[in-house]
Amino acid sequence: MLMRFDPFREFDRLVDQVWSGILRPAGMPMDAFRQGDHLVVRFDLPGVDPHSVGLTVEKNVLTVSAERTWQPEGSDEVLASERAHGTFTRQLFLGESLDTGHIEASYDNGVLTVNIPVAEEAKPRKIEITSGAGQAKAIEATAQAA
Repeated sequence: MLMRFDPFREFDRLVDQVWSGILRPAGMPMDAFRQGDHLVVRFDLPGVDPHSVGLTVEKNVLTVSAERTWQPEGSDEVLASERAHGTFTRQLFLGESLDTGHIEASYDNGVLTVNIPVAEEAKPRKIEITSGAGQAKAIEATAQAA
């Protein structure tokens, strides 16, 4: 059987909540990485109903929201309740080089994956260099938008 109250464990849990709230957002950890011409962001949302997940983008701010609920049934006696419940929100500020008009998202096994393509104007392109006499030369350079 589980112990109902352990003062040292309770103190550790409270300290962890305070520090984790300062160091990282509780309830929605994420990984972000570049994969080719896309920015990929993965959010851990275990136990979240896919219908409660919301994803919006306004200007260059991506907002993810999700809700995890659990209510004990009338005869249930709760012995421990450490999992976070409620509504979670996370905002990411996206750079100008991303194409927010073509974002794709999927939710599988408690992980929300968001794919954001790099904007065409931000991709590397070749630029022709002309000579001082105005004649085109066969010299090419690569330019990359920041």
